[in-house]
Amino acid sequence: MYKLDRNDALIIVDVQNCFCPGGELPVKEGDKIIPIINKYIHKFQKAGAKIYATRDWHPPDHKSFKEYGGTWPPHCLRGSKGAEFRSDLKLPEETTVISKGDEASVEGYSGFDHTDLERKLKGDGVDRVFVGGLATDYCVKHTVLDAVEKSFEVVLLTDAVKGVNRKLGDAERAIGEMVKKGAKKATLSEIA
Repeated sequence: MYKLDRNDALIIVDVQNCFCPGGELPVKEGDKIIPIINKYIHKFQKAGAKIYATRDWHPPDHKSFKEYGGTWPPHCLRGSKGAEFRSDLKLPEETTVISKGDEASVEGYSGFDHTDLERKLKGDGVDRVFVGGLATDYCVKHTVLDAVEKSFEVVLLTDAVKGVNRKLGDAERAIGEMVKKGAKKATLSEIA
């Protein structure tokens, strides 16, 4: 059981229109985690803990796009409808938004990659982060691994993630890798 306090933070990774059904790069059932994330948001708000939300915020010539040598179709173009957070995601006004992948030459899978996320977390006195969002096997995994590497205590919210699974089992393998590197796992019922 985890008891939340002001030194905790919830990091919501890339719950954007692009990555949900109907988007340019949809994660199967990616929208199904939103009601669960909203419950986490409520718990973190009640505890006075911080809430962060990362988003892909790509320029039109981003290196991850197929036409520029990447593996993905164009997605999350900054300022576009696809790059917006899902309207049913109940982000509080005080949420700190972290834009990533906003430089054409930077992949930006991790919320820490060429952003000020680490500085903001440390400035807020955060020592433990709880991570959920999209997608388990890409941006969630890289954000979790970087958080571990930067000496945060990290808890993966397994009921608040969905994977792309380009290869069958990718999401499960990603969870295994995160745990092996030091992340813990939890679900909503384990957060006091």
